[in-house]
Amino acid sequence: MSNTHEVLFKTLADPTRRALFERLCREGEQTVAALTAGAGVSQPAVSKHLGVLKQAGLVSDRHEGRQTHYCAQLEALAPLTDWASQMTGFWQSRFDDLENLLKRMDQ
Repeated sequence: MSNTHEVLFKTLADPTRRALFERLCREGEQTVAALTAGAGVSQPAVSKHLGVLKQAGLVSDRHEGRQTHYCAQLEALAPLTDWASQMTGFWQSRFDDLENLLKRMDQ
């Protein structure tokens, strides 16, 4: 597994970070204050999680006055999507092989 996969998996493994990222995906750009309101953790904790998400390339930020707006970067999920597709193909071929073996055993 590549380092990119590791970084993405580790970043999204944290439930608070994953929830923040999912919220940005669903609701679009949000300020830190708006994200904090629904996060169930303090503003400094939200800012720290957003920093980790940004470092992993999963979010980008934009400054407007004293507020910072964050936006999900969906293209950053491409390596995980590719990995999931590869794993799906791998396991599907294994199940097909097992099905063929069981059919031969029944004959």
